[in-house]
Amino acid sequence: MCEDAVHAQDPVRPVRKGMNRRGLFVTGAAAALTLNSVSFASGAERRDAPSPGTKEKRTVRGTLPTGSPDYVYLPVEVPRGVREIHVAYTYEKPTVPAGTAGNALDIGIFDERGTELGGKGFRGWSGGARTEFFIRADEATPGYIPGPVRSGEWNIVLGPYTVAPDGLPYEVTITLTYGEPGKVPKPSYPPERAKGRGRAWYRGDCHLHSVYSDGRRTLAEIAALARAAGLDFINSSEHNTHSAHAHWAGLAGDDLLIMLGEEVTTRNGHVVALGMDPGTFIDWRYRARDNRFGKYARRIREAGGLVVPAHPHATCVGCNWKFGFGEADAVEVWNGPYTPDDEVSLADWDSMLVASVRGGKPWIPAMGNSDAHRDPDRIGGPQTVVLADDLTREAIQAGIRSGRSYIAESKDVALTFTAAGGNGAHAGIGERLAVDRDAPVTVRLEVKGAPGRTVRFVTDQGVLFTSAALPESGTGTVEWRTTASYAAYVRAEVRHAPVVTGLPGPLAAFTNPIFLGR
Repeated sequence: MCEDAVHAQDPVRPVRKGMNRRGLFVTGAAAALTLNSVSFASGAERRDAPSPGTKEKRTVRGTLPTGSPDYVYLPVEVPRGVREIHVAYTYEKPTVPAGTAGNALDIGIFDERGTELGGKGFRGWSGGARTEFFIRADEATPGYIPGPVRSGEWNIVLGPYTVAPDGLPYEVTITLTYGEPGKVPKPSYPPERAKGRGRAWYRGDCHLHSVYSDGRRTLAEIAALARAAGLDFINSSEHNTHSAHAHWAGLAGDDLLIMLGEEVTTRNGHVVALGMDPGTFIDWRYRARDNRFGKYARRIREAGGLVVPAHPHATCVGCNWKFGFGEADAVEVWNGPYTPDDEVSLADWDSMLVASVRGGKPWIPAMGNSDAHRDPDRIGGPQTVVLADDLTREAIQAGIRSGRSYIAESKDVALTFTAAGGNGAHAGIGERLAVDRDAPVTVRLEVKGAPGRTVRFVTDQGVLFTSAALPESGTGTVEWRTTASYAAYVRAEVRHAPVVTGLPGPLAAFTNPIFLGR
């Protein structure tokens, strides 16, 4: 084994003469900084490759200031004959005053094919969830893609998520192990069809995290918990990586459809890419000001997926959605346990419904997902219940896209929501009841599994009806009469008792709208 060598980087500072860096460049979106290359010259200059098992190590140290670019690239010259690349990093986390962001540093890697935005060089991302990772032909740390470690310039990417006022000192150690490469595994993906029940209501949770990003559950644990939650389908949605796709196949079954996606985690909001083709990677290295999101939304759709902005009003750094909803196929209105930011998302979504009916524009359906990461996060809390022709990727996506769905806090809650007019005309969730403006319409909600909850009917005019509490059996039927001239749409909410006097209680369930009128 070669002795450790230290390759020190000068602290990264604003532009000034003599700064030790390769320069500032634009990836096609956000500005990024490229540091000096790390060279393993001993491996490159030898006539013969080092003996199998030989390790070489380099350590890089530096400091990132506040105001650093979103991504800092550390090029690594990888010589021939390398079997494994291993990267470990640490950074200082000093105490900061209350209300001030501390240090948080993400990490990932691109191979010799380059760091071009949307290119082929991506080999993995773990964000801030891991302090080290490795890549070999036959295996890789979860979050990373196994495959050959070819010679050329690789790039470790550092993402200063937040930086303390005094800067972010970091240390990165790269270890190369020489030897014959292993065999690249052939990926096996879950089927796009489960047995299903024909045209029926299917329950799903499309926003989940495992050990393949920042979750703590294995894929097997997630599959078992999904079944226990009464789910018929789930969607793999790891942060900024598709590395879990090839590991789900053995966990699907006639009773559980597993779709493959990604949570595209940008600095201006997150989007769930729902049900893409296996092995699809969607880049995340852009902000709203870069005007690149439309391109990657199209890539999601080209790969057969849906574009679903996640937790649009979440308060975590970088979580608030800033790309607008022009590209959305649905929006995640309810994320995990019902909290005030979900109430804001619900109100915002309802305002978009009002704008759509008054402007004659397409509407965006709502979804709910758990965003579960670890215990005690509850998979299937909430869940989206979709009317689909079968339990297939295509059918489930069609149901979500058309808004033939409602959101429930658990498998115990079931809704049947319809609107009926004269001459036998009727419509269900996501549909239109074609009636004259002043023709009487009867709206009917059947509820199961909601003891003591109240029902509200919400229209483009606001909340126009609130029921008495449902019986302790949790089963009840609520009806209301209206007209299309009075309500352009009607949607139903089932609410818990208020926590704060004068404010509505948390949701137990809600539906997408039924539209009224011709």
